[in-house]
Amino acid sequence: MERGPVSTLEWLECTACRAASRVDVLQGVCRCGGFLHARYRLEEAARTLTPAAIAGRPPTLWRYAEVLPGSEDPISLGEGMTPLHRARFVGEAVGLRDLRIKDESLNPTGSFKARGMAAALTMARRLGVKRVALSSAGNAGSAAAAYGALAGIGVDLFLPADTPEPFRLEAAAYGARVRLVPGDLSHCARRMREDPEASTWLDLSTHREPYRLEGKKTMGYELAEQLGWRLPSAIVYPTGGGLGLLGMWKAFEEMEEIGLLAPGRRPRMVAVQASGCAPVVRAFEAGAAETAPWDDPHTSALGLRVPAPAAGAAILHVLRESQGTAVAVEEAEIASAQLELARGEGILACPEGASTLAAAKRLVAAGWLAPADQVVLFNTGTGLKYRAPAGLRVP
Repeated sequence: MERGPVSTLEWLECTACRAASRVDVLQGVCRCGGFLHARYRLEEAARTLTPAAIAGRPPTLWRYAEVLPGSEDPISLGEGMTPLHRARFVGEAVGLRDLRIKDESLNPTGSFKARGMAAALTMARRLGVKRVALSSAGNAGSAAAAYGALAGIGVDLFLPADTPEPFRLEAAAYGARVRLVPGDLSHCARRMREDPEASTWLDLSTHREPYRLEGKKTMGYELAEQLGWRLPSAIVYPTGGGLGLLGMWKAFEEMEEIGLLAPGRRPRMVAVQASGCAPVVRAFEAGAAETAPWDDPHTSALGLRVPAPAAGAAILHVLRESQGTAVAVEEAEIASAQLELARGEGILACPEGASTLAAAKRLVAAGWLAPADQVVLFNTGTGLKYRAPAGLRVP
């Protein structure tokens, strides 16, 4: 039998001190505190990771097997290859002739978090992990619970006490142990670190292990493939912890080195946050190199309620390197955009996803986005798990 494509994962590299770490033992962050990124034998990957070969593979994120960890035996629920819609009605209303929506709500458990958890739990199982834990605003916890169930790995979740019931019930149904913590994500993370059982689990929180990023980066590979192996003028992305934005930027680097993309043609990256929790926007506008914690974070877009993103400096670097920007939008704008996407394009977006449409409107009005620009908005999850948008009247 002909052997299928296999991973070319070779080592882990610290983004701070550049030290190398092994991939055959359990890793969290570097000894210096820096984040670890997976590195591949890209010259080898380029021999088989070609547009023609990829086109003939199953429609999941594992079609990019050569540049994913553990792809020889993945934990999978069919995640990835979500649709890229042409938003004609909303695009015309906004003033963009080629507006696209990458709809991540079609992933298992209803959000883009499935991508990261598929990769992370695949490697956790391979390395013999029996239990994982993470703090989550909702969607990451649901995805971890689902993939943990499939992998036979126990999952402990630390969620803000005001997390909507659908998230809590979903995670519990998958068998996760759910702990509700008063406060925001920073309080959840502190509670998790101080838990007496903390030494018994792998910390799967954002940026605390290297493989969630690898699953998230496949959004960049898919986007390029769906656009004929090129990239749009701008990507407008809801940014809390920033794992998806950083993952796509990593994907663009890899694709250029492999030869799937022409160098120097990357999109401008736009980080969207809510006005009630906008540490990245504040730092970007101030010209700062790092984000500072946001006091009293509040927003209906729960995934954007991240007061102190661990990778704040890296997010800011990508925004500036791409000649992008950062935008904070109001709650009323998010609610209005949810209804516009639902009634104009048939997509019931989560508040985080709707925030990208609100931001695009602002950027068009300011002249930062031109009518001829090809713009991609990311809807990162379904709106069905959230409270109804403000202003929605149901008979």
